[in-house]
Amino acid sequence: MAAELFPTKTLVPSIQQYQQQNLTNNNNTAAASHGCCNWQGLYPTIRERNSVMFNNEMMADVHFVVGPPGGTQRVPGHKYVLAVGSSVFHAMFYGELAEDQDEIRIPDVEPPSFLAMLKYIYCDEIDLCADTVLATLYAAKKYIVPHLARACVNFLETSLSAKNACVLLSQSCLFEEPDLTQRCWEVIDAQAELALRSEGFCDIDSQTLESILRRETLNAKEMVVFEAALNWAEAECQRQDLPPTIENKRLVLGKAIYLIRIPTMALEDFANGAAQSGVLTLNETNDIFLWYTAANKPELLFCTKPRKGLAPQRCHRFQSCAYRSNQWRYRGRCDSIQFAVDKRVFIAGFGLYGSSCGSAEYSAKIELKRQGVPMAQRIIKYFSDGSSSTFPVWFDYPVQIEPDTFYTASVVLDGNELSYFGQEGMTEVQCGKVTFQFQCSSDSTNGTGVQGGQIPELIFYA
Repeated sequence: MAAELFPTKTLVPSIQQYQQQNLTNNNNTAAASHGCCNWQGLYPTIRERNSVMFNNEMMADVHFVVGPPGGTQRVPGHKYVLAVGSSVFHAMFYGELAEDQDEIRIPDVEPPSFLAMLKYIYCDEIDLCADTVLATLYAAKKYIVPHLARACVNFLETSLSAKNACVLLSQSCLFEEPDLTQRCWEVIDAQAELALRSEGFCDIDSQTLESILRRETLNAKEMVVFEAALNWAEAECQRQDLPPTIENKRLVLGKAIYLIRIPTMALEDFANGAAQSGVLTLNETNDIFLWYTAANKPELLFCTKPRKGLAPQRCHRFQSCAYRSNQWRYRGRCDSIQFAVDKRVFIAGFGLYGSSCGSAEYSAKIELKRQGVPMAQRIIKYFSDGSSSTFPVWFDYPVQIEPDTFYTASVVLDGNELSYFGQEGMTEVQCGKVTFQFQCSSDSTNGTGVQGGQIPELIFYA
């Protein structure tokens, strides 16, 4: 059971971390118990005196053997303190069915996570880290320590990214945390290709795999979905001690293969990828080719309707636009603006103005930075038709934007023609449930600011 809770290879740190954390505390206690008859006088509050008892043999009336066989640690405890902190411990020690045991084995919880829970119970301190937070959440749920469980969920939500969203989705369902589940889906939908290509995707269980493959709002090419499923199948073969042959990959995928919308791939992607993968039967391959090309299309077990994906939203920060004979000109200088949001969003690209002198092509280097550190860059060309419309330019992948932090959106344009520019800019814009705030950026060397200039739109998913 414990193995299922740890989806990454580096979840369990050295037990010495906890021993080192409490070395000074235990040394003080040992000194007090051996050389001072009034050690209690060293600590003015009940919280501090309880803290001295954490992971301490002094007055311990119960011991736990924590961890799986071969990785156990013996942890001292004090029934009264534990019972005050957990209804499960209360029932274990003082309930009607309480058993008088001096030693209790807990094989399904890792020692560092059990100690993190005890530290909260004894010291009223929450000490979480990325490597052990999932296992600590499991311990907090098992022993019904709700405030610690909530802290674990908050920690997971703030550290959520495309790299770990699929694993956390699996765990959030296991722990019955619907808010965390919803946050995971938001990340997976918006950054689907990054999530599907992450190492964590291969660690999920088959039920979570099916729920992701069934997802209507995945923002990914179907070829990426297909490749991710094959990568998962190879990892699953290893988990089941099966050779990772084509036949075994198909075997472990089972009916989940039909959740991949193979007929919605571009014909070239299908012909060069899925059709030659060996995972499809010959009849399936022939029928899909006929479905692409024949007027009388065969019936398929695969869904033939493309996923809806996510509809991008646009935050427009100007109330009007204009052009003049001597602006807006580009000579390799930077147009930049800073922005912040009050909810997590995913910036997919910018909307930019184009030529005010007829159709023209521009080369754009777009960039997104947080506290001066680049998060995404792309060099792209776009064509403008001479109208005052905005023209979208996209990053390779949507970029996760956290609330209450200012980010810098920049573009360096290269084009011969003068362009439109925005005016009557707003410092705050409400887009659906998201509020954007804007301020001037010191990176801007071409005149763009809050009141006017380029980058009229931020294109995002919420």
